[in-house]
Amino acid sequence: MDKQQYSSSPCSSESVDHMPLFKLLAFTMAGFLTIMTETMPAGLLPQISQGLQISQAQAGQLISIFAFGSAVAAIPIIYLTQSWNRRPLFLMAISGLFIFNSLTALSDHYLLTLFVRFIGGMCAGIIWGLLAGYARRLVPTHLQGRALAIAGVGQPIALSLGVPLGAWLGQYFAWQNIFWIISVLSFILLFWIQFSVPDFAGQARQKQIPIHRVFLIAGIPSILITLFCWILAHNILYTYIAAFLNTVGLAHQLDLALMIFGISSFIGIWFIGINIDKKLRNLTLFSLVLFALSLFILAFAKSSPFLIFASIAFWGMSFGGAPTLLQTALADTAGENADIAQSMLVTVFNFAIACGGFIGGYLLQHYGAKIFPSSMLIFILFSLVIVCLGKKHGFKIGHRPSGQH
Repeated sequence: MDKQQYSSSPCSSESVDHMPLFKLLAFTMAGFLTIMTETMPAGLLPQISQGLQISQAQAGQLISIFAFGSAVAAIPIIYLTQSWNRRPLFLMAISGLFIFNSLTALSDHYLLTLFVRFIGGMCAGIIWGLLAGYARRLVPTHLQGRALAIAGVGQPIALSLGVPLGAWLGQYFAWQNIFWIISVLSFILLFWIQFSVPDFAGQARQKQIPIHRVFLIAGIPSILITLFCWILAHNILYTYIAAFLNTVGLAHQLDLALMIFGISSFIGIWFIGINIDKKLRNLTLFSLVLFALSLFILAFAKSSPFLIFASIAFWGMSFGGAPTLLQTALADTAGENADIAQSMLVTVFNFAIACGGFIGGYLLQHYGAKIFPSSMLIFILFSLVIVCLGKKHGFKIGHRPSGQH
């Protein structure tokens, strides 16, 4: 297919008021496989530790090293490849998932597995750095938010299903076979993208600006700060949800809690996807307020199952569309520098996950899980302040631009 010039606008063949669903679902699958590759080992820790003859704590580092690879690679690689055509670069990253998941399945040495996971994480960082900008260029400007919601739905699905699905599959298959399954799906995705998704040219060198100048574009720091606080707060509770449920006498209902969170996340991203192109700022504020409300209920609900599960539903609805809201705000603000800005999002996102796990572990050890909701409220309220102040840049008042092709 013809390569299109770098622009936030789509190619002319797609500049109509319809969604190229089959093409966008390829990006949904890419996001799903990336997050599944990262999180599924958490549901397979006993099998992996036995297979590699290591402790479960060591097996858990397969997740950390993957996230670290994503965090350190996203910005420099996306920056250095700005002028590359988008499809070949995206295909290279998907090929990396195929190759390094296959090597993970074949490896019987812990250090080699760690190295392979690190390189796989780098490929994931490239995928996330490209995904938002690439998907948006397939549609007219006034449909870009909705397109990103479709492309991004793979993330909350994988976040909700990754760990329990890994644990379930581990009952029937060797852990290596589960990585083979992801490899096969990645191989299929390569052909899906090659034959259905158009290529776009990279950014012309004369239009490229240094990373620090992209960061300093008005609005980008506030979006990244909001992202960091939001994802950090989410991961304090999500990482240690079992410990929190134990404090309210619902440890035996972990599966139900995760199911409620997953279903409500789907509802959240569906609602965001329908309305984001007209009400991005209001939806961001609404989601943060809903998250704050859920935390307030959790802080005082004590052992009421109804209130606990209702607050988990509110939490899921508020979080489901969060990545789409923040990716859209960042891409709108960065314009032609969207890919670099998205690579910053990948780094901040993964850093926030790591910090959430660290802070949550510290609070759990020293104060107990009951303090989670009130501690998380601090970060969410700070995010609300940042968004409220971003009326001119980052989280602007009014509709997103429309009808500009």
